[in-house]
Amino acid sequence: MAVEFTTSCLVDAITLFRYYKKLGDGAIAQLSDQQLFAVLDPEMNSVAIIVKHMNGNMRSRWQGFPDADGESPSRNRDGEFVDPPASRTELMAHWEDGWRFVFNALEPLSDADLSRRVTIRGEGHSVTQAIHRQLAHYAYHVGQIVFLAKHLQSAAWNSLSVPRNRSTEFNKLVEEGKASQR
Repeated sequence: MAVEFTTSCLVDAITLFRYYKKLGDGAIAQLSDQQLFAVLDPEMNSVAIIVKHMNGNMRSRWQGFPDADGESPSRNRDGEFVDPPASRTELMAHWEDGWRFVFNALEPLSDADLSRRVTIRGEGHSVTQAIHRQLAHYAYHVGQIVFLAKHLQSAAWNSLSVPRNRSTEFNKLVEEGKASQR
């Protein structure tokens, strides 16, 4: 899925990170405060825990990027899966703070930086590899958030993309310039 045409891997990655943030924003906004903490079974994470984990990962991976090791010694990964943020306000602060680390690290870079060497957990990566690693990781977790929100909202769910059984109608609106493919 190309969100916009570009030949720049960096521009594409930033655009895709923004797309996944927007999907997460849309899913979280549809949930009640109580639903943010709901789990489907004891082995699952709530949206609040997923956001807390993403924040910890984003802080660790992007703070000091590309010069610092992407696994901060102060990170407590296991602690990210207990004691969720106490309220929607706190959860949203974690969400926005984490994404701020991502964009503050990526926006100053240029395509010339993509071949630079960075480390994550002591393993060498090119900047491109590190970006792809995190893009896949965040897409995975945003997918979990969307899945949980859609399940919890059930019939009240408002689609974040093409609504079920409405592809033909949607494509016609796109052709007429009345809808965006994003």
